[in-house]
Amino acid sequence: MEQDDCLYYSNLADSDLDLSFTSVATTATTVSARSSLARSSLTLSFNESRLSTTSNTTFSSTAVPNANHRPHRSHDNTNWAAIKAATTLSHDGALHLRHLKLLRLVGSGNLGRVFLCRLRDYDHANFALKVVDRDSLTSKKLSQVQTEAKILSTLDHPFLPTLYAHLEVSHYTCLLMDYCPHGDLHGLLRKQPMNRLSVQAVRFFAAEVLLALEYLHSRGIVYRDLKPENILIREDGHIMLSDFDLCFQSDVSPRLENRTQINAGSRSCFVQRQRLERVTEFVAEPTAAFSRSCVGTHEYLSPELASGGGHGNGVDWWAFGVLIYELLYGTTPFKGGSKDSTLRNIASNRGVRLLAPVGEREEPGMAEARDLIEKLLVKDPRKRLGCARGATDVKRHPFFNGIKWPLIRAYRPPEVRGLVVKWSKSRANVGGVSSPRWRRCFWKKLACFMRIKASKYRLNCNHNYYSHVDYHKIKKSS
Repeated sequence: MEQDDCLYYSNLADSDLDLSFTSVATTATTVSARSSLARSSLTLSFNESRLSTTSNTTFSSTAVPNANHRPHRSHDNTNWAAIKAATTLSHDGALHLRHLKLLRLVGSGNLGRVFLCRLRDYDHANFALKVVDRDSLTSKKLSQVQTEAKILSTLDHPFLPTLYAHLEVSHYTCLLMDYCPHGDLHGLLRKQPMNRLSVQAVRFFAAEVLLALEYLHSRGIVYRDLKPENILIREDGHIMLSDFDLCFQSDVSPRLENRTQINAGSRSCFVQRQRLERVTEFVAEPTAAFSRSCVGTHEYLSPELASGGGHGNGVDWWAFGVLIYELLYGTTPFKGGSKDSTLRNIASNRGVRLLAPVGEREEPGMAEARDLIEKLLVKDPRKRLGCARGATDVKRHPFFNGIKWPLIRAYRPPEVRGLVVKWSKSRANVGGVSSPRWRRCFWKKLACFMRIKASKYRLNCNHNYYSHVDYHKIKKSS
């Protein structure tokens, strides 16, 4: 877009500011037919604590201070360099709305609109600016806006958005975040044959969503709005969750738990030795979370949420199962002819129906995926996978076998129709996609070397927990 098409916000009057936020050129966006139920007739109550709704009456923008410096994102994110350059030149060392230029409208939601923008005199960093008109919102929606801003200010995770600035100008609340040029997972899914992804692609996206949920739950945050429309795709092909206005927070008590497992040891001609390992796992799940609000998207509502009797952290693990089902089958498991029939299917005693392949060869990993879906879509939250120990149990499911969780940011995204990713040649190809022979040999030798070291020093390198080996060995006949 040309320079004179950009909008400038220095000392604008109230009416001029309104015109600025409504006159930006729009682009065609895909709007999902699935709507949020947060403000529908199904709303029973909103019992989360409400924050102050004081508005700023001045026309100049006010930066809300953010105490979280996000050390894990500052070293490899060019956006932080742009922010630092702009704030250094600012008279008060803060970012203001006049430092931004809007390029186009990229989407709109129930609470506000999202614009693609850049910093003035710095065209190498793209941002997403979410603009909320507080005057047009009810007190309940204002509370949700403030909840989202509060949660965003605390996040520091590669698969969650970074809040670069929170600006209050006139009756607008502006949140400056990461821009994801590849749209959302819902749009990508609609570009695939029969609206389905391969098992390999589903494993990749589901693993990253799982880590994002693990981080949120470890902070006591129940997401409640997981769906493909809220899973954005960054420039490098990795995911980013969005829209936190339906979240609620609860207390969480992180703990270390011990368990014993049997691993295969050395093998001789007649005897195979097995060894006991005592594994210490980190568990942080908000099992005490409770709310009576009926919010979310009807196809992703859990039975306890749809019934209105109260729900907790289990709603996210139910939605995670629905998400995997939709990515594999192209539709949600309880979808009916109307919204009411869908809710009746969810609330009924009928379990999930998993379609078995007829007359065709099943894709490797599909059986494990069906088993994971069955364990997540259990109507009773007390028996649902993840409700008791969170992502710690979900990660151990065979569907995620082979994933090196600490290295997942270096995984190369799978080849998916409609997704063209800029990939740095310097990054390792550990995502299961084909690679040159020399690179495969390198990783094979490295894995062998790590196994030798692990055996020598009794380390467990292939799991996401700490363990040590018991010296007692069990002899088992071959």
